[in-house]
Amino acid sequence: MAVPDKKMLQTIHEISEALGSDERKTVFYLCGTSETNNTATCLKETLKSKAMSYDKGGQFLAELLVHLRRYDILRLVFGCSRDEVERTLRSGQVLPEFRVLMTHLSEDMTSGDVNNVKFLLSTILPREKMEQAKNFLDLAIELEHLDKISSERVGFLEECLVHIGRVDLANKLKVYKISGNTPVCCEHSVQQSCQSPLDKYHFTSEPRGVCIIIDCVGNDGEMLERTFTSLHFSVTLHKWLSVAETVSVLRGLFRGTKDDGADGFVCCIISRGTATHLLATDSYGEGLRLEDLRRRFVGDMCSVLVGKPKLFFIQMYNVLESQHCANVDHRDEDLETDGRLSPDSIPSDADMLWSHCWTGEHQLQQGQHRSIYLKALTDALHKGKERNRHVVDLHVEVNAAVFEHNSRHPGDEYHIDLKHTLRKDLYL
Repeated sequence: MAVPDKKMLQTIHEISEALGSDERKTVFYLCGTSETNNTATCLKETLKSKAMSYDKGGQFLAELLVHLRRYDILRLVFGCSRDEVERTLRSGQVLPEFRVLMTHLSEDMTSGDVNNVKFLLSTILPREKMEQAKNFLDLAIELEHLDKISSERVGFLEECLVHIGRVDLANKLKVYKISGNTPVCCEHSVQQSCQSPLDKYHFTSEPRGVCIIIDCVGNDGEMLERTFTSLHFSVTLHKWLSVAETVSVLRGLFRGTKDDGADGFVCCIISRGTATHLLATDSYGEGLRLEDLRRRFVGDMCSVLVGKPKLFFIQMYNVLESQHCANVDHRDEDLETDGRLSPDSIPSDADMLWSHCWTGEHQLQQGQHRSIYLKALTDALHKGKERNRHVVDLHVEVNAAVFEHNSRHPGDEYHIDLKHTLRKDLYL
């Protein structure tokens, strides 16, 4: 192991003193250390240790400066140009390529991109970690700690970037995989999707399909009706339904229909509820399980919709379960199958997008209350109609609006759970 000479020690000192706090944190990451003492003194010790582990300690330090884009320090300390160092790097890099790639991705992402990624990770990373993350690199570090990404597993992150509309950055990960740094394999999707990027759903029929809206609180139903009518759906709005009436409406959809000729189905629900049940206008009873509602439209329950996209947008106003009297539970048998099984080639749960937002029931006590989630959804859908946007990309805009609202109104937060099993691209 080489011992740094006086010149290298002086170089390390000058670099450590010149870098800012965020830059020091990036250097610790590139050096593969989990050091939390983000001081210049600690950085000097880390750089001395790393420099001793390389035969070319000078090249190691020069690489750090290039990847930090600190060409001013590079010229001052090494007396050489950026081009000269980069020519050397092409002959063989010292720093791990995966970590270099993560730092470059972080530099290329806007604050809006970072907020969108945060939303996608809201069910994976603790809230405290999300709030502390200043940039994408902070998120990447946490994902590494959770073993969600590594130098050999970048598929999860690639899909995150696709979902927020940064296909350019996702392509950098593709190049990284193809270059042989990591095996190309099928990994678990960030949204649990079995989507194929090479195909898209047919979505041009007139009307596009059936849209059912059930508004049990009296707000926002008309707004949704106008939106989906403008998107060429055949829309039916039901207001102030009980749980039994809701079950009856859902049970009647597509009954006796062999083929409605439409390309898709949309179901919008606005209701009081609990974490697992919608209560509609009922004061008593356990309500209708959300899972039973969803399963009413899977392939082996509703053959008319096999192979077609099924979109659910649920706004729930959660009540305290201790305040609600439960004695009746509407279960799956109330939403019986149409008796025709789906083809074996398509999984029963395929082709669904489930967007479930919930907030406190106290929000309804505000005069003229309107759902932040549903307003953002309708705005995004109208924009999508103009630009022919992917439905998941549209939801990123919804996420950003909700995230911004929550940051300004911490007592009135909205929470969103987005899942999908879309096998193809869907453009609205």
